[in-house]
Amino acid sequence: MLLLIIAKIGDPSATSELESNLIESIEQKQKALFNVRGEARELDKRLKSRQEQLSELNQRIARLKEQLASVSKQAAELAQSQSEEKQNLQLVLQVLTEEMERLLGPNFTQSNDLVGGIPADSDYIIFVIDTSGSMQSAAWKKVQKEMLNILDVYPEVKGLQIMNDMGQFMFTQSDKEWIPDSPQMRELIIDKLSSWAPFSNSSPVEGIENAIKTFYKPDRKISIYTLGDDFQGRSINKVVRVIDSLNIANRNDERLVRIHAIGFPVHLRPGVSPNRSAIRFAALMRELSYSNGGTFIGLNSLE
Repeated sequence: MLLLIIAKIGDPSATSELESNLIESIEQKQKALFNVRGEARELDKRLKSRQEQLSELNQRIARLKEQLASVSKQAAELAQSQSEEKQNLQLVLQVLTEEMERLLGPNFTQSNDLVGGIPADSDYIIFVIDTSGSMQSAAWKKVQKEMLNILDVYPEVKGLQIMNDMGQFMFTQSDKEWIPDSPQMRELIIDKLSSWAPFSNSSPVEGIENAIKTFYKPDRKISIYTLGDDFQGRSINKVVRVIDSLNIANRNDERLVRIHAIGFPVHLRPGVSPNRSAIRFAALMRELSYSNGGTFIGLNSLE
């Protein structure tokens, strides 16, 4: 009989250490594997989240493309409609022109150029602005807006001036001469107006007088625009007489300058009795504008 004996050869302690290192290495690899699996799951979650966001963005893009297509279609239809309306208006204008020539004769010309009821035939514009506390606190934004509206009526003029109702000039260095008109100057005027607040006695008399005395010349077509909310003076008739003595009519019964006015309803509130000074301002400026070839406009809102 043969006896087979299997025995370990070598140092038993070295073998035990090798096994221990091998087990430790396996455990480290398992931990690393678990960490990698955890990171993989986290990355998978992030990927799914990004895919969902991408899907939502694609859907939004698709909706926006549909809206853009709809807007483009509406714009094209609107442009076509405007073109057709313009052609129709040109045809109507041609027919009206032919009819006017037939009725009035080929040499007929309009006596003035009205824009929004205001004769826009002046080459020089002067603003006389009430800078009182009531105007500053309640109507100043509206004043700036209305000044822009007035200037828009005149695309280009030969000169501008701005003074308050006391006759004080906004630009003191140009108090005896016209300010050249330009888009930049108009922007500067509106910008400076926001912080311009000289003393005011709520009476436009001094400003209108100063404007006529300083700037009138026979060869100038001048319009004065008076912007205010009330009149604190004692006599309307006295003011009218003073202005009449300055703004004398010529042979054609035309005044030296036109005087327009815009009334701001600072003291006119719904459900409250009208302020007497506001009524007096409206009465005064209606009379002055009527007598001096201008237009009085009473605003019904400060918005």
